Amino acid sequence: MRLNKATSHALRVLVACAQSGGELRKVAEMAQALDLSEQNVFKIVHLLSRAGLVAAERGRHGGVRLARPAEQIRVGDVVTAMEAMPQSTGEDGTVADATQAGHGALFDDAFEAFLAVLNQSTVADMTRSQQAATRRAKSKSASVSRSAEVRAAVSPSRARRPRSTARSTPSA
Repeated sequence: MRLNKATSHALRVLVACAQSGGELRKVAEMAQALDLSEQNVFKIVHLLSRAGLVAAERGRHGGVRLARPAEQIRVGDVVTAMEAMPQSTGEDGTVADATQAGHGALFDDAFEAFLAVLNQSTVADMTRSQQAATRRAKSKSASVSRSAEVRAAVSPSRARRPRSTARSTPSA
């Protein structure tokens, strides 16, 4: 199953809030850090707030923070909040859903199984995973720059010179 972009962005917003350790995060700051538009982040924060996943405070000193600890926010809860499809109403005002077409039970069961897998992870798990990946990337880039420094320190006289492509021909 594919998730929409808003769900992916919502998970990123929640991880950013979790990383702030309970401090308020400005929407503008998050938008820049996550490379999203402020309008998009406002929309996502609004949906997350209505779902009870974040608490938003308005005003000059306001911002966004998690409404409960990251360990208590399951990924499936986020998907449910962001992917919930409104039921359509028919011309007569009755609610029309997929069960009337005979496929509802199948898709409901599939969605429930999907959520069961997602609910095995929390926003805290995602935060730890992202922090580990960031540490690995920093470590890797630091080791690459250190190895370049070591090579330069060990053999400063062996500067890279272009190799000659001309071959010597034996004299006859």
